[in-house]
Amino acid sequence: MSTVTLLGTRLAEPGTEFVYHGEADACEGCPYRSQCLNLSEETKYRVTSIRENAQTLECGVHDGGVRAVEVEPVSVTANVRKKGAYAGSTNSLPGSCPYVECPSHEYCEPDGVDLDGEYRIREIVGDPPHDVCHLNRSLQQVELEVED
Repeated sequence: MSTVTLLGTRLAEPGTEFVYHGEADACEGCPYRSQCLNLSEETKYRVTSIRENAQTLECGVHDGGVRAVEVEPVSVTANVRKKGAYAGSTNSLPGSCPYVECPSHEYCEPDGVDLDGEYRIREIVGDPPHDVCHLNRSLQQVELEVED
């Protein structure tokens, strides 16, 4: 189900994905707050469409202003502990990892999820993209369900 919100003009393109981090200091006193701050914090969204004939509104956060767009939450691809990982099960992320050059790092610490949270697995993707986990973790790459 899509939600109408306001988004910076530079991001307002169908297919753009972003993580909503909540209110910025510059949002205080803005007349468009209720239309802009209507998403769930730390959730990943995808722009599905731009509202036709919507004007660009001035914004204290986005230098090019904001436009009305429709967004939907998107699933997050992540690495979880392999033990007990199957579609429909609940699992947690393995925790932070200092190896930022590892091809799996973006999946071990994905945007839009809490490292301490538990998530339902929507689908098993397969093996993680790394050859060796430098922290000796046994991992499985999965798609996590999105809470709407």
